[in-house]
Amino acid sequence: VLLVHGYFCNRGVWLPWLRRLRRHGVPYQALTLEPAFGGIDDWVPAIEAAVAVLTRQTGRPPLVVAHSMGGLAVRAWLAAQPVAAVADARVLRVLTIASPHQGTWMARFGHSPNARQMRPGHRWLAQLAAGESAARHARFTCFFGHADNIVFPATTATLAGADNLHLPAVAHVAMVQHPAVWQAVLGQLQLAHH
Repeated sequence: VLLVHGYFCNRGVWLPWLRRLRRHGVPYQALTLEPAFGGIDDWVPAIEAAVAVLTRQTGRPPLVVAHSMGGLAVRAWLAAQPVAAVADARVLRVLTIASPHQGTWMARFGHSPNARQMRPGHRWLAQLAAGESAARHARFTCFFGHADNIVFPATTATLAGADNLHLPAVAHVAMVQHPAVWQAVLGQLQLAHH
């Protein structure tokens, strides 16, 4: 499992996950994306390195779980691969949690390059979406919620053609620890073994 955090955060958001994954004997990488306030594309090499390590260690493509802006970083990594079909095969599936796939109204208060990229209608978001296919989106599970206090309106955390799952009455950061997300991860890991 590759864990990718969101804006103004670090790998510490995943600490409860790391303990659970260790208990289940699941190999993982949890990134801290740096520079924290750079462009989202700046993190493509770190994601590439983590995917390569996990694939080498296990002989399998990793399940990628990303919170918030981390979902955009994963999409940027996929977009940076030279061949789309090969890129998609490098991951088991991508689960995003409250990721502003279509931007978020809240980003208008941020002035760093990555905050500006998350503004609805931003050119970077449009270019990212233009390079994606329905087949790629079908490899995504997107958790979203109407109580998300950072990524709103709620539908901006969805992708057309993805498995979009609503988490009722859960705030942005709390979604990371929601039992439905963990159950989805366990389900994907069990599917991978059959």
